[in-house]
Amino acid sequence: MNALAASLEPQATAPADSPLRVLTFLHSFEPGGVERVALRLHAAWQASGVDSRLVMGRTAGAMRCEWPGLEPEVLGSEAIPTAHWETLWMILRLPGAIRRIRPDVLFCAGNSYTIVAVMMRLLLGKACPPVAAKISNDLTRADLPAIARPFYRAWLRIQGRMLTRIVGMAPPMRGEIAALMEAPSEHIAIIDDPSLDEADILRLSAARTATRVAVTTKEPGKRFLAIGRLAAQKNFGLLLEAFARMAGPDDRLAIIGEGGERPKLEAQIRRLGLEAKVRLPGHISPLDSELAAADALVLSSDYEGVPAVVAEALAAGLPVVSTRCSVSMDDMLGHGRFGVLVPVSDATALATAMADIANLQFDEIAAREQARRFTVQIASDRYLALMEGLARA
Repeated sequence: MNALAASLEPQATAPADSPLRVLTFLHSFEPGGVERVALRLHAAWQASGVDSRLVMGRTAGAMRCEWPGLEPEVLGSEAIPTAHWETLWMILRLPGAIRRIRPDVLFCAGNSYTIVAVMMRLLLGKACPPVAAKISNDLTRADLPAIARPFYRAWLRIQGRMLTRIVGMAPPMRGEIAALMEAPSEHIAIIDDPSLDEADILRLSAARTATRVAVTTKEPGKRFLAIGRLAAQKNFGLLLEAFARMAGPDDRLAIIGEGGERPKLEAQIRRLGLEAKVRLPGHISPLDSELAAADALVLSSDYEGVPAVVAEALAAGLPVVSTRCSVSMDDMLGHGRFGVLVPVSDATALATAMADIANLQFDEIAAREQARRFTVQIASDRYLALMEGLARA
């Protein structure tokens, strides 16, 4: 019997008294908020006694050092270069892993993985375990060209029919999922994105306090921080344009992350004459010292879900300037208590908000309480309750 035919056979379920078996699939350890949250959940599920399995296309990536001792199942040899076709590789190889592992539930970590989840439902049919899929990005995607939007909306409706449970990362996402994915209300769950641990909040708070104690005289100028992959979605070019418009002689900007947009951003920095004011130090982990030294976090994205960097900034006691890149941003920023929102792609509005952010009546204690919504201690239990229900059904 060939491998594909074997993978399509119905599989025996685990004994009723065995622990819940969850399979999470990821492409790699390349830095990304979706992957970091998935790894955090995987570790929490293992610690709680769940038979949590991690399957990866490859183990390359800068986040590998953040998870020492983590031993995922790898879909093939590292000698085979799959980075440029990683989604197809996952679709081809994951059915075999599902057949071997026989999970009760598949966890789909974010929007970039939903095509894999849908293909598993199509390829495996009734043998495919139920899928709990987290929606990690804005669904409206106003950035898409008009010609692409009908196809994109059709793809969302396909997901709404094929994914067993669809998990939004903040309450405002429920209506968006129902409207755009046309998913029945009973198939939608809301679980705040677990981008933090309680220990992270304590550590980030302590780092900011220590920085204030160590620096007796604050340097002149404002320190802005941006964090994310150097990718088109993050629109760091807009941030550079806004910073160039408002920056005083002593203001500084750091953009933490790595990605394919680096050459383009470096050229823009030179063109704007910002070489002495802007840093692109690459991927940094942990971010404690960067968050502790900043005056504000800036998010310039075209679209997001519930950005982990915003939760981290609130935990560190930082106000946020952000585009309206997600239906959840206003809720996340406490409807103006913890930051300022501006229209997407508006450099003038972003520059004005950055210049005025110091005037925000910002409450650090309340911001840290808001950050506690987004801890893995809360989310992991809620995910397990949801997945146990799927396994029983």
